Amino acid sequence: MLARLPGPAAGHTPDADPARTTVPGVLPRTRTRTGNALRLAAELVDGGCLVALEQVPGGEGVTELTELCGRVADAGLSAHTEVTVPVDRLGVDALMALADVGPALALSGSRDTVTSAAARLPAARIVVPAAEPGAESWCRVLADRRVRLTRGRGPGRVRLAPPGRGARADLAFVRCLNVLMAGGGYPAVATTDPRLVAITGERAAWNDRTPESWEHVMPYRGTTLLRRTLVAGGYAVRVVVASGGTARR
Repeated sequence: MLARLPGPAAGHTPDADPARTTVPGVLPRTRTRTGNALRLAAELVDGGCLVALEQVPGGEGVTELTELCGRVADAGLSAHTEVTVPVDRLGVDALMALADVGPALALSGSRDTVTSAAARLPAARIVVPAAEPGAESWCRVLADRRVRLTRGRGPGRVRLAPPGRGARADLAFVRCLNVLMAGGGYPAVATTDPRLVAITGERAAWNDRTPESWEHVMPYRGTTLLRRTLVAGGYAVRVVVASGGTARR
């Protein structure tokens, strides 16, 4: 059992990052060139993190995603990396081309479409937004699978959210969290809210989960201190890195 998460130092929040150049509360929508994203992924893996490569909405199609998966495999990062794929945009049949390329897949999209894809891709992770209607019941169905639980609606991206904002959303998130932590699957919990991060650790301990049986998910920007603290404490942390298109500085 891991020790309780350390609290933030006085006058500082775990998400504070002096290098951050984004608007607080929003994961940046700029795209990192694929080569840069892979180099960043390698640096994160060297630093003890896992990686989720994710294209921003309106990004490339299945051909580009297949190429991305191949480059992840060629770089030797498949064991530490998963690629989030928008099932609604690509379609279930197109995803089968990605299944055996290299890295694991995380399926993001509407429940019906994702469920159809997941039936054909049993090893894929399923992204469940806690704010979606019926999310808790869906988590019960998926409790023995690989699931990434996100706080809000929409794709599987993690947003930096000010602590304590949205009590109803937080309650929905915790209800889904309770189901997944009590199940036999592999939950990946996407939140940067210090209170929800602490609750996640407590629920894992309550259910006697070992560190390798679940993970935190964080966006790359704005979480340097938090993820380093978690990794140093023995927790698995997967960092979301946007890729594709032309980088903006």
